[in-house]
Amino acid sequence: MPNTNLRDYISALEKTGDVVHITEEVDWDLEIGAIIRHACELRAPAPLFHKIRDYASGFRMLGAPLATHRRLAVAFGKSPQTSIRELHAEYECRLAQPIKPMLVKTGPCKENIITGDDIDIFRFPAPYEHEGDGNRFIGTWHAVITKDPDSDWVNWGMYRIGLHSRKYITGHWHGATDAGRLLQSKYVPKKKPMPVAVAIGLDPLCCLAAVAPLGPGQSEVDYAGGLRRSPVELVKCETSDLYVPAQAEFILEGEILPDVKVPDGPFGDFPGYHIWGFGHRPACLKAITFRNSPIFTVSNLGMPVDDSDIALSITSSLAIKKELKEKGVPVTDVYVPPETMGHLAVVGVKTVYSTVADHVASIIDARAPEFQHVVMVMDEDVDVFNWDEVLHAFVTRCNPKRGVKINPRRLVSGLTPF
Repeated sequence: MPNTNLRDYISALEKTGDVVHITEEVDWDLEIGAIIRHACELRAPAPLFHKIRDYASGFRMLGAPLATHRRLAVAFGKSPQTSIRELHAEYECRLAQPIKPMLVKTGPCKENIITGDDIDIFRFPAPYEHEGDGNRFIGTWHAVITKDPDSDWVNWGMYRIGLHSRKYITGHWHGATDAGRLLQSKYVPKKKPMPVAVAIGLDPLCCLAAVAPLGPGQSEVDYAGGLRRSPVELVKCETSDLYVPAQAEFILEGEILPDVKVPDGPFGDFPGYHIWGFGHRPACLKAITFRNSPIFTVSNLGMPVDDSDIALSITSSLAIKKELKEKGVPVTDVYVPPETMGHLAVVGVKTVYSTVADHVASIIDARAPEFQHVVMVMDEDVDVFNWDEVLHAFVTRCNPKRGVKINPRRLVSGLTPF
């Protein structure tokens, strides 16, 4: 059976021992973030916090919802012992069969509705995760929903959401994101606010779809349905024509302002360092809707492996494999190990011509110039998902002079410390 909401998923994790209930009071100020980070470093079960300092009982937080391959397997309805290779094959199969969403009149996310002067985002718990962060961030594992006003394209993405004031949130919807491009091209020139919704507390495969590199024109909600093997139920927002997952725990509705900028960040990100702060356009909240006793999903980025690394690994691996096949490369498989934060691609090929490695590297360089700046090309007899085999092949088959090539003009993510 698919996990069609977060609570079903937590129940499934309970059966496999992949969630731990923490009933002692924890502090939203650094303590929750520290526990989640420690859980990630130990590959421990996901912590579910039941009592948060300064907040009434009933608010809960699930940390590191998808930070291990075991939890990814449970999300797919598989045994937690399912191999990484099988998980990637399952993702590839399901992504190829998108399912359109289903519109419903109402849903659990409408159990409580707050509008107008009653809106105060600080009534809801948001962790301060890293010492030195510029904000408390309520959105670290969620979906940001926007729509192209000139077509029926709806985009789901995942960009950090910080608290600014009672009715204002910050969002990292910069120009390299789909939401940022929509904002810059369709709304800012007309000086019009862009409707936005933030859905928090989703089932994990909806979040996996939100981070998938599908590109403009591709609606992630269809692919979420394919990953879940069941349509996502959508319900209309209270204050806009956007539709949000009816089974979500918590919904923020608002408008991104075209002519205002506020500080966003710094933010403790995946390199294990703080990433600089930006001035980004805030969203003015128009409504907040949520389930009774809502569960907030929280990811705490840092040294791998955490939710973003698992998601980036599986989504990037398939995207690269698909593009290599389309360009005629005799690829067998691709693995972007989560430990490398998306910067390394291990590619298996049938070596049918002498320049196959150069061909692979040039295609990867062109498709994502800021990621996968290290590419390892393996013969087809090497299992790219098996680090033992990959490292053995590297040190025994790769000539250190002829087998290693460096491109001094290669772009690298600005987040990479070197």
